[in-house]
Amino acid sequence: MLHLILVLSGVTVGMAMPLPDYYSYSTAFGDGSGTEYSTAYDGRITGIRVWEHSNSLIRGIQLRYDGTWTTPVCTSNGNPLEMSLRDNESIIQVSGKYYSGYIYEIMFVTSRGRSLKVGQPSGNSFNIYPTHDGSELRFLSGRQNGYGITSIGAHWAVYYTGDNSATA
Repeated sequence: MLHLILVLSGVTVGMAMPLPDYYSYSTAFGDGSGTEYSTAYDGRITGIRVWEHSNSLIRGIQLRYDGTWTTPVCTSNGNPLEMSLRDNESIIQVSGKYYSGYIYEIMFVTSRGRSLKVGQPSGNSFNIYPTHDGSELRFLSGRQNGYGITSIGAHWAVYYTGDNSATA
């Protein structure tokens, strides 16, 4: 009987434990008027586009997941500034400024130290990043009013490949 208990104990200890939950949300910054948006999509973020209104506020944002661009948030009028991420590169920080109801500046920083900075340095600063080591930006959410982005929040998680292994 003792032998059976030891064997069963070994099975319990050797069983795979569920993966810890490495999701975090960074509270939205900005006024927050208008309609809600989310850039959530399947896959890993591989590119960013940002539209700015004539040296002023942020008018639109679009993310690319693997090879697919999401629908632009707010507007895609004008020429965007764009950054493509390299293999195994991810967004690990989002910073910027908000003022008078709008996001005026946004900067995305990658795991390789590269950044895309768009807009004007006016207003209150924000700096958002994941809670857990190894996490990366998975999607953005917030509000927009058809003219510009009025708030922005970030959703972070460790990216797992199909075989449940984390990638950096």
